Amino acid sequence: MDSTRVTEQPTSFERPQPGVDPADPRGAFLRSPAAGAGAALPAQGRSGAEPPAPGAVTAGGPAPDAADGPASEHSQPGAGPDAEPDAHRPRPAPDGIPVQPADGQGRVDRVPAGKERRTGQVARPGRPTPMRRDGDRLRFVGAATRRIARGIDLDEIVMGLCRATVPTFSDAILVYLRDPLPVGDERPTGPLVLRLRRTDRIPAERDTEGGGFMPIAPPEQPSELDSVGEELCTVRPGSALAEVLRGVRPVFTDAPAARAALPELLGEEGAAAVPDGQRAVLAPLRGRRRVIGAALFLRRPERIPFEADDLLVAAQLATHSALGIDKAVLYGREAYIADELQRTMLPETLPRCTGVRLASRYLPAAETARVGGDWYDAIPLPGSRVALVVGDVMGHSMTSAAIMGQLRTTAQTLAGLDLPPQEVLHHLDEQAQRLGVDRMATCLYAVYDPVAHRITVANAGHPPPVLLHLGGRAEVLRVPAGAPIGVGGVDFEAVELEAPAGATLLLYTDGLVESRLRDVWTGIEQLREKLAATAQLTGPDHPPPLEALCDEVLDMLGPGDRDDDIALLAARFDGIAPSDVAYWFLEPEDAAPGRARRLARRQLSRWGMDDLSDSVELLVSEVVTNAVRYASRPVTLRLLRTDVLRCEVGDDVPQLPRLRQARATDEGGRGLYLVNRLARRWGATRLSTGKVVWFELNHG
Repeated sequence: MDSTRVTEQPTSFERPQPGVDPADPRGAFLRSPAAGAGAALPAQGRSGAEPPAPGAVTAGGPAPDAADGPASEHSQPGAGPDAEPDAHRPRPAPDGIPVQPADGQGRVDRVPAGKERRTGQVARPGRPTPMRRDGDRLRFVGAATRRIARGIDLDEIVMGLCRATVPTFSDAILVYLRDPLPVGDERPTGPLVLRLRRTDRIPAERDTEGGGFMPIAPPEQPSELDSVGEELCTVRPGSALAEVLRGVRPVFTDAPAARAALPELLGEEGAAAVPDGQRAVLAPLRGRRRVIGAALFLRRPERIPFEADDLLVAAQLATHSALGIDKAVLYGREAYIADELQRTMLPETLPRCTGVRLASRYLPAAETARVGGDWYDAIPLPGSRVALVVGDVMGHSMTSAAIMGQLRTTAQTLAGLDLPPQEVLHHLDEQAQRLGVDRMATCLYAVYDPVAHRITVANAGHPPPVLLHLGGRAEVLRVPAGAPIGVGGVDFEAVELEAPAGATLLLYTDGLVESRLRDVWTGIEQLREKLAATAQLTGPDHPPPLEALCDEVLDMLGPGDRDDDIALLAARFDGIAPSDVAYWFLEPEDAAPGRARRLARRQLSRWGMDDLSDSVELLVSEVVTNAVRYASRPVTLRLLRTDVLRCEVGDDVPQLPRLRQARATDEGGRGLYLVNRLARRWGATRLSTGKVVWFELNHG
C-alpha cells in the first residue's frame, strides 16, 4: 500500500440481537469465553435510553417475574416461553471489553458484592460487575494483540489494530505513522513528520436482520468524528505534541498537554471536532528505539467516556502495534533486498539474436521468500550463434542466490571465450568447488547455430530439454545426463542435434516437472503432452506464439505443485536460409581489401541492396585492412541478410581492436571510428582461435 494513501474502512458488525436497539453500533452482545457457551454480557445502552420495564425483553433475556423466577445470566436471549419459533439466535461477537452503561449514570465506585458501585444498591441481574469488566478487558487485549500479531506487512498490522478496536473499544481510530518510517538502527534525518496512515470508524448505517439499512443517526446530523483528521503533520521540537509523544504513555485528551497537542496533530478544525471530556485517548506508538507514530481512539459524545483502566488497554494496543510495525518495516526491507538481489541476478531483458526468438519466465517457490538458485540466460556468440543456459543451485536462501550469481557470471565469461559447451560445464564445476564444500548445482548449456541449423547440448545433471517440432510433435531430447556441478573429477559430454526451422526448444528447471505429488519423469511426460496439445491448437503449419506457449506450460501446475523455484527459457528457431548467407576466405595480403570490396558489392547486387554498397565497401575495406595487417592465416568474410545486414570478419589474432581518437598527424587509427559512426551496431568477440569483428547496417 502506498504510504501516502489514506484509507477508511468500515467495520463489520454482527446482526442485532433480540431485545436490543438495532441502532447501537457497538453490537448487542459481547460474549465471555470464560462464562461458557451461553454466557452473554449486556450491550451498552444509548444515551438517554429508558430502563427496561418489568417483564420487558432485555439484552440478557426476559426480565424475571413471579412466574418465571429469577433470571440466569447463562440463559439464551430470546429463549423464553413467548419467544417466536423462528427468532434468530444471536451470533457470538468478538472478545472485547463489555460495553458500559450510557453516560450520565455516573461512575462506579467499589461497594460490597452484589451492590452497584455508583449507588450502593443491589445490582440488577445481567448488569456487568467490575470484576467481570476487568476480566473482559484482559480477554479483549488478548484477542486484539493476537489479531495485530497475525499481520506480516505494515498494512496488515495497521488494519488489525483498527479492526480490533472499532467498535469494541472505540467508535473511531486514527493511526499516524512517521514518514518515512526508519528501518532498524537508521537515524532519521530531518523533522519528525506524521502521516495519517489509516482511519476506521463506525459507518453511518448497517445491515439489519430484515436485510435493510437502519441509520444510526439522521442524515442531517452527521457525527463530529467524521471531520477529524488531517493527512500530514510536522511535529515541531518542543511543542505540546512533541512532549506528549516523548512521554510515550497514553493520555486523555482532556489533559492540558494533550488538548494543546491536538491542533498540531489534527488541525484546528479537527481538534474542535474531538469530543470533550475523557472520550478520546492519544497513544504514542513507540518501536524498539523511537516513537514511530500515534493512535487516537475516539468515542462519540453519546457514549460513556473512557475509564482510567482503558489507558492500560490503549498502552497495550499501542505497544504491540508499534513493535509489529517495527518488525514489518524490517521484514519489508529484507524482502526488498532479497527481491532486488534475485532480480538483478537474472537478465532484465533477453537479447535480440539473429535467427532465434526468445521468451522466459521465472516463478519463485513462495511470495514470502523470493530468493533461490534457479537462473536462465541467453548469450549472443560470434557467428550469429546464441548460447542458451538454464541452471539450478540447490537450496532456497540468500546463499543459494549468491552462488547462482557467481555461476551465472562465470558462465557468461566462459561463453564470451567461445568455449565448447562441455568445456564451459567443466570450468563451472571447478568454480563451484572453489566456492566451498557442497556447492552443488545442475546446469544445461546449449549453443544454437542459425546458419547450420544445429544445436550442441551439454548437460550437468539437469532435466533434459523438450523440442517441439513445427508439426506438433514434442520430443524429449536424449542428451547425456552427466553429474551435477560441484561433484568434481567427472567429464561432460556434448551432443550435436538437428534444430529445424520453426521448432521450439524448451529449457526448464526441475520445479516445473517435479513436486511432492509426482516424480520428475512423470512431470516431463506431462510437459511433453502439454506442449503437443498446445501445438495442435494452432495447426501443423503454424507454431504457437512463444509468450502464450510459456503461459500454457505454467498452467500445467496445479495446487501443491509449487515446491521449488521455476526458471523457464523457450527458444523458437527461425534459422537463416543458405540463400541469405555469403562466405569467403581471403589470403592475408595487400590485395585482400580490394577483393573484399568487389565480393561485397557483387553480393549486395544479387540481394537487391545496391543502396548499401558504398557504406558496406568502405567499412569492409577498413575492417579487412586491420585484419590482414597482423593475421598469419586466411581471413574470413561473411555477409548475413536478415532483418539487418550483418558483416563478420574473422582472423587468428586474439587481441581485440580498441576505438580511439586519432590525432591530426596520425596516418592510421580512423578505421574503427568510421565503423562506429556509420554502422548501426558493431563489436568484437574473442574466439579460441582468434577474434571476430562485426558490424550491422539497416536496410530498407
